[in-house]
Amino acid sequence: MRINYFYSHVSPWTYLGHQRFLDMAKRHGAGIDFVPLTLAKVFPVSGGLPLGKRAPQRQAYRMWELRRWPTVLGIKINIEPKYFPVDDGPSAKIAILIKRDGGDVSKLSLAFMSAVWHEERNITDRATLIEIVNDYGFDGEALYEESLGEEANKLLEINCTRANEAEVFGAPTYVVDGEPFWGQDRLDLLERVLSA
Repeated sequence: MRINYFYSHVSPWTYLGHQRFLDMAKRHGAGIDFVPLTLAKVFPVSGGLPLGKRAPQRQAYRMWELRRWPTVLGIKINIEPKYFPVDDGPSAKIAILIKRDGGDVSKLSLAFMSAVWHEERNITDRATLIEIVNDYGFDGEALYEESLGEEANKLLEINCTRANEAEVFGAPTYVVDGEPFWGQDRLDLLERVLSA
């Protein structure tokens, strides 16, 4: 079984679910197709709005959920990080390039998310991106420079097109045999499918 994993490095919900999802997939022997994307290319197609443009009551409820879930899951998170909102495109392109070359982006992706939601780091900053990528055994400077090029832009566009074709409207979204599960709070439902 293979799961298409559509995610953004700046989504707190992706961060809260990432390791649990990886562990679940491993437990069930399921493969993962990592599809990092930028929500800026998904929201306009799906009718979603960036956080700052959402209705006040939606923004308020989001904060309630961000207070609840870390407590339930035992995950440390800063619900109002210094560098948020921030562009998810640069880190997504680096992850896509590593995946293209056969590299494992699972831990690196978690590092990008942790940088935003736990470490107060700016993942659009060149030096920060290079340092994180180097820490995970990749050539940060070379990948950063390549991420500025046309091929990286095209690969990101392909991921966003895949997301839109799969009717993804938020992150994280897990898709198994065409069936979508949106949000880390749907992982229990996804596990039922993996167990069947």
